[in-house]
Amino acid sequence: MVAADNLKPTPKQANFDLITYLKERQQLCEAALEQTISVRYPEKIYEAMRYSLLAGGKRLRPILCLATCEMTGGTIEMAMPTACALEMIHTMSLIHDDLPAMDNDDYRRGKLTNHKVYGEDVAILAGDGLLAYAFEYIAANTKNVPPERVLQVVAHLGRAVGAAGLVGGQVVDLESEGKSDISLETLNFIHNHKTGALLKACIVCGGVLSGASEQDLQRLSSYARNIGLAFQIIDDVLDITATQEQLGKTAGKDQQAKKVTYPSLWGIEESRKQAQKLIEAACAELEPFGKAAEPLVALAHFITSRNH
Repeated sequence: MVAADNLKPTPKQANFDLITYLKERQQLCEAALEQTISVRYPEKIYEAMRYSLLAGGKRLRPILCLATCEMTGGTIEMAMPTACALEMIHTMSLIHDDLPAMDNDDYRRGKLTNHKVYGEDVAILAGDGLLAYAFEYIAANTKNVPPERVLQVVAHLGRAVGAAGLVGGQVVDLESEGKSDISLETLNFIHNHKTGALLKACIVCGGVLSGASEQDLQRLSSYARNIGLAFQIIDDVLDITATQEQLGKTAGKDQQAKKVTYPSLWGIEESRKQAQKLIEAACAELEPFGKAAEPLVALAHFITSRNH
């Protein structure tokens, strides 16, 4: 669950109870995710998929999808299958990212990583299983949404997770490890793709499901791009300043891997300032939505005030 002491409300979100909102939406997402995968033969693969999918976490991605769908005139019911699928894809990326051939991590969300429990072979297959099932789940479970919108969502997600998105960002990230001459442009490319593409898909897909206009989808896309980069900047800061207990994963990994990060280019204080500027630009995109945008504005500010 999201602890109250992890949030520092700003004046812009003072009238909106983000703590309660996050807890309620988190519970909705947890209940929905619990129902997505049952254990059957061969049990090991389903258990491995459930182990990582239900390991907790902030559930920011599904919550962003639900919030955007509601803000643009849709419902939670319309968006929940896509929200669950987004968390499946995100979980796949974490399982694979933690593998010895990638970031080689032993802990995730405060628990042993998937390959530490089930072995590398099953962990790879669990990630593959979650990725494939995500698309099946959207297609089979989305109700009361025109088929062409569902098709658009599938296309958005496919692009976000493939070589044009997450996979491409991960490849450049791996190629950049240990190099001290990585430019800001390359760093931005890595994170706009590795982290930002899926965050953007969460938000844009919420708008697609509700039938948002092209102009509104552009606004949502810009909002998403800004919070995605801010999210990564704060992640880089937390890798230096937070403890393993706070993060739920090994702290200091970036420095050990000699990765170029935003703090290594700008320093910690300037990194925080840059993240705050991005959040302000993101929130400006939501002004036409008025009061309906309160959850997304508050979530944007939460990104820069979190401590894990």
